[in-house]
Amino acid sequence: MTEPGLPRLDPASMAWNTVASYASYEEAQVAVDRLSDEHFPVENLDIVGTGLRLVERVTGRVTKGRAAMAGAATGAWFGLFIGLLVGLFTTGPAWLGLILGGLLIGAAWGAVFGFAGHAATRGRRDFSSAQTLTATRYDIIARGGTSDQARSILQQAGLTDSHPAAQPPPA
Repeated sequence: MTEPGLPRLDPASMAWNTVASYASYEEAQVAVDRLSDEHFPVENLDIVGTGLRLVERVTGRVTKGRAAMAGAATGAWFGLFIGLLVGLFTTGPAWLGLILGGLLIGAAWGAVFGFAGHAATRGRRDFSSAQTLTATRYDIIARGGTSDQARSILQQAGLTDSHPAAQPPPA
């Protein structure tokens, strides 16, 4: 273990060369695309997001009725799949009956399980949401001694400031 304030000398941190930092992933993508256009060996690059945070966007309220409908939809797909699977071994008009039967029975059981599952939470989570992981900064990291070349190309293109931060990863 290294002491605080001393540089790390392991191979991973010695190869860690920050070419440029950006506030958004899209900006980092533009920079890597520019390097690719200039025939830079982009296989030596990594885009590293730091300062990660979890963002949960609430998309709506979930009622017992909505939970039952979502369960019915899921159950219908599962029932259709089972009906098709069993239908592979059936001929004649019974095939259509298997498909429709699987669809309807799956929807019914899915609705029951969706309703019961939501009721079992006793109102502890009556909303739906979508989660994403975002970073506050995106660094372009170069390996194999190519950081100076990449930095020069990005500076000439105006895609970085003239004195980028070149620091090793946190210990």
